[in-house]
Formats: sequence, C-alpha cells, structure tokens
Amino acid sequence: MMMTLPNLITLSRIGLIPIFVGLFYLQPGYLEGAPLSLINQGTPLPWINNILVLIFFIISATDFLDGFLARKLNQVSDLGAFLDPVADKLLVCVALILLTDYYHSWFITIPAIIIISREILISALREWMSEIGKRANVAVSWIGKSKTMMQMVAILFLLLQQPLLFFSYNQINITGKVLLFTATILTLWSGVKYLSAGLKTFDS
Repeated sequence: MMMTLPNLITLSRIGLIPIFVGLFYLQPGYLEGAPLSLINQGTPLPWINNILVLIFFIISATDFLDGFLARKLNQVSDLGAFLDPVADKLLVCVALILLTDYYHSWFITIPAIIIISREILISALREWMSEIGKRANVAVSWIGKSKTMMQMVAILFLLLQQPLLFFSYNQINITGKVLLFTATILTLWSGVKYLSAGLKTFDS
C-alpha cells in the first residue's frame, strides 16, 4: 500500500529536485562567470533555462495531483501525508537558496531567510504538537496553501531568465520580486496564526 501511484508521484517530485539543482548551475551565468550580464545585454539563453523552468513547473503543478489521486483512488496513507509537504518545502527552500546565490541581492535574500526560517519553525511546532496529540491544532489552512502557491509562482518568474511573449526580462524579474514579497507577507501571516494556535496549547 505504501508504493501507491500518489506516493510514486510525490517521490518523483522529490527525485527531480537534484536534477533541477544541476541544471541551475549549468546555466551560462555560472559557466561563464557573469550571472546577469548575458541577460542584461539581451543575449538569449540556450534551452537549458527552458528545461530548468519546465522542471520547476512540473514539480509545482503536480503538487495537487498526488493528493487528489490519493483521495480519488482511496489510497491516502501516512507516508503520503508525510512526503507531500516535505516535497513542497524541499522545492521552495532549495530554489530560494539557489536564487539567493544567483542574485546576490537583499530583494531575494531577506524573503528567503524569512520563508526558510518560518518553514523550520512551523515544522518543529507541528512535530511537537504531534507528540502531545494535538497536531490538528496546527493543521494546514487556506493561508498556508496560498502562501505555498504564491512562493512557487514567484520563484517561477525569478527562474525565467529570458523574455516571455510580450514581456521583457525586466518586467518578468520585477513581477517575480513583487510576488516574492507578497509570498513573504503570507508566510509571516500564516506563521503567526500557526504559532498562536500552538501557544494556546500551553494554557490548556
């Protein structure tokens, strides 16, 4: 029952992350030692950036698929419940670290610190709440799901290092930064709500 289709999809999402990391560092900016100069000069990037963005999109887009199939096929399992949020957190944290390394800008670094710190803190809170039998007090809410979706969309824009349709690289990049700050606000909001729910346990 453990190796169900939903669980295999989740494991595949996790398995794609090392490939995502490898492709990220194979981009021309790292190979040629000039991260943003190629882009700012309007030089088109090769197919590798397209594949990189596509892999991130696939991992992100299939976030809902494993959970949907688990419920639809009546294959909900403890392993799936554990792996699904782990896959999301791994993807977001890894991507933010890579983007921090790439941009060398507080516009990316500060949100990355806040988002990653929040994930560690709330994960520790959930583990502790599980140990005392009150895991439901910090169950995932719509705010938590919204912040995850916003994080992934923001990262997708920041990964896209070339023009798209009628949008220039600068427009895409600014949009990504705005979305990342929006995601950071949602991250802080959801984190405060989870901590508030957890702290109430001390009074009960």
